[in-house]
Formats: sequence, structure tokens, C-alpha cells
Amino acid sequence: MITTSLLNGHKAVWLENDLLRLVVLPEKGADIPLIYHQPSGVQFLMQTPSGLQPPSSSPPADFLENYEGGWQELFPNANEACQLKEKNLPFHGEVALLPWNYQVTGDLELRLWVTCRQTPFRLERRMQLVGNVLMLEGIVTNLGAEEWPFVWGHHIVLGGDFLEDSCKLQMPAKTIVTPDVLAEPATARLAEKQAVSWPHAMGRMCGETFDLREIPGPEARSHDDAFITGLVMGHLDVTNPRLKLRFHLDWDAVLFPWVVLWQPFGGADLPPLTGIYGLGIEPWVSRYNLAEAIGAKQARSLAPGQSLTTNWSLKIEQI
Repeated sequence: MITTSLLNGHKAVWLENDLLRLVVLPEKGADIPLIYHQPSGVQFLMQTPSGLQPPSSSPPADFLENYEGGWQELFPNANEACQLKEKNLPFHGEVALLPWNYQVTGDLELRLWVTCRQTPFRLERRMQLVGNVLMLEGIVTNLGAEEWPFVWGHHIVLGGDFLEDSCKLQMPAKTIVTPDVLAEPATARLAEKQAVSWPHAMGRMCGETFDLREIPGPEARSHDDAFITGLVMGHLDVTNPRLKLRFHLDWDAVLFPWVVLWQPFGGADLPPLTGIYGLGIEPWVSRYNLAEAIGAKQARSLAPGQSLTTNWSLKIEQI
């Protein structure tokens, strides 16, 4: 069934069956802040210490403004803010800062859409809950009179009751790349400027390596970004052997050939992220922002009136 409520002042649309229960905040960027596995009661997504705050009287200007954790969609920019065609594109794009429209289209089907303000795109998301699977269809359309480039990503951060020491990450990847400049060098455990074979990354100490399939607990006090590519297919899973639960994610690896592996394992120090424990598993079009992606020939583009459709699926299962 689909029901509506208020979640700390935000309009909330709940999709629920016997296996999964999740909420979408249409007026807050169509965020998905909570996903519950009904039989176990486990909530899968990371929450920031401050949590979801009531809506502000003015529109948000930055992605981290009232960032509650969970799952956001990034479009038509991801990563750092940039300027293109005299338009200022914010950190992680426009759509996470905009209210979306929505329509209930079935017992467990929801359609959401938003029209960008700085760029000529409309982004649509169709969601359907079928058993223990959440199916998403994403449709982007260029409503303008000229061709426009974009990058696109999903900012999914696991945490909640699910993530803990001994969780295992698996994905059919080939290469790990780390940033040229570390965001928080005081707590980074991975060496910068490396391109090495998945799954072993070089640490900052001589001879030190880390298997990125092994998830540490928050006592690691580390905070890193890694960019994973060379995907054989768009698939990953994270398993909690103690809870006997597994989170699967599937997507089109041709359109989204990068996974941003955000690793705030208790070592983030920038509010509202201070001390958070989570694992970002984020398929993106490019690891760069839009301006840099254009230079690296990694951006996508659409001609006037052209649309692009892609599909995602999320499955939570007991093992």
C-alpha cells in the first residue's frame, strides 16, 4: 500500500508491503531517508547525528543543508559545484535541492518528476515495490532548444541497523582510483593518487594495504573516497553475516561506469557529517563534476527533445 504522512514537517510518501517499507520525501529532492526490511525490522540507510530537521522557510542552497543521510539523486551535476554556459550548478546538482511533483499510479507504484531551473532538463523517477525488490526507472528529457550535457548519480549510503564491522562488499570491478587531494587527510587511511587493481588499495603507510571488500566498524575513525570502475556489470551487494541479510543493487554499467565508494567510518569531521558511520555505494556517470567530465569526455548529453531511460533495482534478502 501507499500512504502519506508528515516526517518531521516534511511531506512523506510511504511504500509498504510485507517485506519492505520505505519513505520518499517529494518536496525534499525526492530523498529516500529510510528503508526497512519488514521481517527483521532492520533499517538499512545511514542517518546523520542531527537527523532530518524541519523544512526551512527558504529553499536549500547546498546539498549538506539539512542532509539527513539516506539516498539522494544527483543531477545534472555531481561532485563539486561548477559553472557551465553561465549557469551555476551546485554541489551534487540541482534536483536534490528542488521540490518534486508526484503521482500515485498503482497500489505500490509511484511517479515523481522535477524540472530543473538552471538547465533545460526534466528528470522523472518511477518506483514500484514488488516483493523484496524496489524497481526504479529514471527518465531524463532535454526540454530546451540546444544540446546540453549532464552527469548523473545516485547517492546511496548504507548504515542504520544494517552496517557494522564484518559486513562484506562485493562487486565485479577491476580498478580503484583515489583522489589527487584528500578531503580529510587527518583521518584518511587510503593513499592519494593511486590507480590499482580491485579490491586492494594502498594505505598511507609504506607497505600498507586495505581490502575494500571488508567493512570496518566506526572505531576505524577513518574517512575516505575511492572511485571504482572497470565494471563487468552493474551489480554490487553488501552482506551482514551476523544478521543474515544482504543488500543488492543492479544498474546499467554502460551509463553508470563508476561507483563512488564513500567510506565515512567514524572519521568525518565536517558538520553535519561529524562522526557518521556509513558506506556510500554510488553509481555515477563520471567521477568528475560536469565541467571536468566534459573535459574528460565522460559526460553524457541530449539533443533538444531527446530522452534517455534507465532502470535500477534494489533487493533485500535473508540468507
